[in-house]
Amino acid sequence: MDLFTPLKLGALELRNRVVMAPMTRSRASENGLPTDIMVDYYSQRATAGLIISEGIAPSADGRGYCRTPGIYNEEQVEAWTRVTDAVHEKGGCMVAQLMHVGRVANVLNKEPGSETVAPSAIRARGEMYTDLQGMQPFDEPRALALNEIVQVIADYQRATENAFSAGFDGVELHCTSGYLPAQFLCSGTNKRTDDYGGSTAKRGRFVLEVLEAMASVDGAQRVGMRICPDNPFNDIEDDDPQHTFDYLLQEAKSLNLAYLHAMRFPKGRVDNIVLGQRYFGDRLIGNESYSFEEAGAAVVAGELAAVSFGRHFIANPDLVERWQTGEQLTAFDLHTLYTPGAEGYSSYPRAGA
Repeated sequence: MDLFTPLKLGALELRNRVVMAPMTRSRASENGLPTDIMVDYYSQRATAGLIISEGIAPSADGRGYCRTPGIYNEEQVEAWTRVTDAVHEKGGCMVAQLMHVGRVANVLNKEPGSETVAPSAIRARGEMYTDLQGMQPFDEPRALALNEIVQVIADYQRATENAFSAGFDGVELHCTSGYLPAQFLCSGTNKRTDDYGGSTAKRGRFVLEVLEAMASVDGAQRVGMRICPDNPFNDIEDDDPQHTFDYLLQEAKSLNLAYLHAMRFPKGRVDNIVLGQRYFGDRLIGNESYSFEEAGAAVVAGELAAVSFGRHFIANPDLVERWQTGEQLTAFDLHTLYTPGAEGYSSYPRAGA
């Protein structure tokens, strides 16, 4: 068994254990539609055992960055179908990562009529880029009412239905990076005193109900979750992340999800890989700065079922083949990571091209 050995994760059939990590690249249209170059980009990387899409908003309120895609209307579903068709034509497997940013947003990046919402009305410290006015502070969010939380959970369910209609093989809940699920989980951003705040169980309720809603569409075997406990990105903080995520994963384990996708964070108070192994030992995808050699050793040792790579896939659409043949990897251009257009996105050639 090595990185090139096939793997079954729930209902997902991976032809190898080299997973393409989700990466926001800001190439969608202003109204959240996947574009032609996104079809090219993902299909070029279809030899990955699994492609996890960039974060896709489950609702208009869930969008917060410029040029990021959604999957909450028919036009978006049709556009994503072109992406998944292209990936499947090359034998690939692809899941949609559902990402509601919550308070990590600026009004200049949002559709007219949409809002910036969160568990509590606490503005995140920091700024984000807007095409119209450059760097701008995060919005001050409006706290969700109880009946609105029910609607947000329903939005995730509908987004899951849409993802399957668009041909995705599965869905992944983005539960880190300071976005809405993490905002509910963490004590620093959730100051509610109702059934969705206070105790660890109440703060975890939103995430678990979202997972249940996603699993209700076609079973938990097509649903995964991404975590990175104690990562302060986007001004997120929790008093006791070890306890919070022990509770969350213990409860999530009973749902029989397809996989857990855990990011390493050496600076944190939690060993995220050890935590993931405790609850999802045979379904754990590791992420964050793994080398080919380190990833292979972790799979051989049974520490991880698969490993996801982000940076390597940016400039190496044929990453799997390059590792199989020992071909040197290409470095990516930092200046074109988030710029519009094909340059620095779908323009990277295969080895020998």
